[in-house]
Amino acid sequence: MIDEFLAHGLPDVEEAVRKAAAIEIMPRFRQLAEHEVDEKSGPHDLVTVADRKAEEHLTASLTRLLPGSAVVGEEAVHADPTVYEALRADAPVWIVDPVDGTRQFVAGDPAFCTLVALAHRGEILASWTFAPALEELATAVRGQGAYVNGQRIRSGSPEPGADLRVAIAHPLYTSDENKRTLARLDVPGVAARPCGSAGLEYLKVARGEMDALAFTWPSAWDHAAGLLLVAEAGGAQSTVDGVPFRVDRDNALPFAVGRDEATAVRIRELLRGA
Repeated sequence: MIDEFLAHGLPDVEEAVRKAAAIEIMPRFRQLAEHEVDEKSGPHDLVTVADRKAEEHLTASLTRLLPGSAVVGEEAVHADPTVYEALRADAPVWIVDPVDGTRQFVAGDPAFCTLVALAHRGEILASWTFAPALEELATAVRGQGAYVNGQRIRSGSPEPGADLRVAIAHPLYTSDENKRTLARLDVPGVAARPCGSAGLEYLKVARGEMDALAFTWPSAWDHAAGLLLVAEAGGAQSTVDGVPFRVDRDNALPFAVGRDEATAVRIRELLRGA
């Protein structure tokens, strides 16, 4: 069933992602009323009517495209944490972040995106990263490469001798312990900055515009699409215990993503304090 869907159903997924953004997200961009923005865990953890409506739209359309599939969406998991367990079940699962970069979306910044990935038994099979305000769609299918607006992209390797450009988990969303761990990247040869939309940071690595990422949180909806995109562009990733991050298990954190394997290993070892 999955192979058949991957062979023939992917254009329908792209259409569903674009339609959700066109109907539920873009009409609200720079048009949000105060009552349409809520806090979740705190003042920096925002959710809007666009997040909720887009996830509802995608949940209906994606499960219709692939009968028997489940959806693990950010807002559904916030409402019911047991939804996350679908990642460990046998059915195909759609991993959805309806508006990745909600803080930017609320501020009227176009650097937000919709993230969708299809996984089965922990393996990410296909992904879509759609930045509607930037008019960019990045796609990846396992074993078939990474593309932006239909053009193949490759991550390449950092320029020898240049500082590694690294986006790290934003301090607004990190604990004191995580801040101390990330501070290990404050060394000569590494130029670190806080990340924005995780999905767009992954895209920058896949394009070779950033060299690496260091993340301290495990939420599958932030990482699944980007991890496949970077892998298919030629990049690599590793948790601090030396094994790849997977969406269907508990992972040792933080984890590192790099344009190439050597870069991912370099950042991982710094995070370990090695």
